[in-house]
Amino acid sequence: MKRYHIPQLDPDPAGAFPDPREIGHPEGLVAWGGDLEPARLLNAYRRGVFPWYEHGSPILWWSPEPRAVLIPAHWQPPRRLRRTLCQGRFSVSVDRRFDAVIRACAGPRRDQTGTWITPEMIKSYTRLHEMGHAHSIEILNDSELIGGLYGVAIGKIFFAESKFHQRRDASKIALAVLMRCLKHWDFLLTDCQIWNPHLERLGVGLLSLDEFHAALAAGVDRADVIGSWSERLKDIDLTHW
Repeated sequence: MKRYHIPQLDPDPAGAFPDPREIGHPEGLVAWGGDLEPARLLNAYRRGVFPWYEHGSPILWWSPEPRAVLIPAHWQPPRRLRRTLCQGRFSVSVDRRFDAVIRACAGPRRDQTGTWITPEMIKSYTRLHEMGHAHSIEILNDSELIGGLYGVAIGKIFFAESKFHQRRDASKIALAVLMRCLKHWDFLLTDCQIWNPHLERLGVGLLSLDEFHAALAAGVDRADVIGSWSERLKDIDLTHW
């Protein structure tokens, strides 16, 4: 069995991440250790790397191949979801309830006994939100939060982290709203990280690491849509799908 050298990260949060194409781990493990300081997280995302680990283990950093992505300029909601969107039996907010969204994403799921969204991660991504880098989409029924998602935006790339729903299709509605916003703001790519059949049904495609890194190079250094996205939402048509 082939052994892979997985390096421990430098204590400096701004230190470089290994190139995942050079590590060659079959599941995309790139490095371990370090911390979740905002500087390190932003540094990781700019290199296509994200943290994913269980409570009590060292922080593990990943960059899987192939990479699951959505292209905002080309994405259209599936037919059944479009019908749900056109019914308009929900309301939308952005960056109003980030803490509630990330904690709901960390909640128990069917057929799962734990969560990878640890208290440390909640604290760190909340700091990124306060800095204007992490964002949430909230789907509401009256004032009740029934679904949403959160992720990190750098340049014109959005790195989706997690979504949840308390009512049928609520997380899919959040994704549709996100994609409408990102298309309006000329985002190039939404990184969905790891493929699964559910994402495929929503139109997710796959990129090789070389293709994914080419997209990162084209997008992460473009002007950020930074700060709260709440006021920007009023310029986007969410009534016609």
